[in-house]
Amino acid sequence: MSQATQIKLAPTLDFRAAGPLRDQFLAQRGKAIEVDGADVQRIGGQCIQVMAAAQRTWLHDGVDFALANPSDEMLRALGHVGMDSYFTELAAS
Repeated sequence: MSQATQIKLAPTLDFRAAGPLRDQFLAQRGKAIEVDGADVQRIGGQCIQVMAAAQRTWLHDGVDFALANPSDEMLRALGHVGMDSYFTELAAS
C-alpha cells in the first residue's frame, strides 16, 4: 500500500463512537487508508458495521483499505460476529 493515511482506532468503540468513526472514514474517502487496531479494548457491532461499510466503499472505489495490528480483543469481537477474517480476505482479493 503506497502512502496510506493511518487511522488509529480508539480503545473503546461502542455505539457512541460509530458516528464519529463513520465521519473519520468519510473525511478520508478517496485516499488509501490503514486502520490501526492495536489499542482496541472493546468494539461493538455498530463500529464493526461502520468498518465493514468503509471497506466495501474503498473496494468499490478501487482504493486500498487495510486493517493493521488488530488487538486480540478486536479479533475476538470480529470472531463473535463471523468477521475475523473478513478484512484480510477482501483485501487479498
